[in-house]
Amino acid sequence: MSEEKTPQIGIVLGSKSDLPAAHKAAEILNQFNVPFEVTIASAHRTPEDAAQYAALAEDRGLEVIIAIAGLSAALPGVLAAHTLLPVIGVPVSAGTLGGLDALLSIAQMPPGVPVASTGIDGSKNASLLALRILARKNEEIRKQLTLFREEEAQKIQQGRETIVDLPNAPAEAFLMFRPLS
Repeated sequence: MSEEKTPQIGIVLGSKSDLPAAHKAAEILNQFNVPFEVTIASAHRTPEDAAQYAALAEDRGLEVIIAIAGLSAALPGVLAAHTLLPVIGVPVSAGTLGGLDALLSIAQMPPGVPVASTGIDGSKNASLLALRILARKNEEIRKQLTLFREEEAQKIQQGRETIVDLPNAPAEAFLMFRPLS
């Protein structure tokens, strides 16, 4: 029988419609083999559930919470108000304003209720930020993040090789593609 690891990251969705964003966050966490859990707790429809989840999160072994919500996106703030764990808010593109309302809601928390935020639909970056928080105390995750960054840099460097100097372009235009010495 395999031993199940205690989740280190909690992903909380405002509703079932936020599942696609949770899948993107989960892809990154699975890539790093970091245990996580996913639940739904609405800041407006089930505020008691959201508050209880946050209040008990640290005792259950969680170290970071990712809150994914759209529209008014009060969920990250409700969670942050009930825990001392880092909370990362992910605004989801939805509604008339395409997620801008959610982004502004998350970014403008009242004093004393800090919430980090990604860009709209930034659940992959939320997972990477959560991993960086864990890496402060976990050398294995730190090594994996370093390797991940190197792989991402290689993708960019390989893309540089496909650039062809344009005729008559000043040399200064291509300085950014030369290695720094």
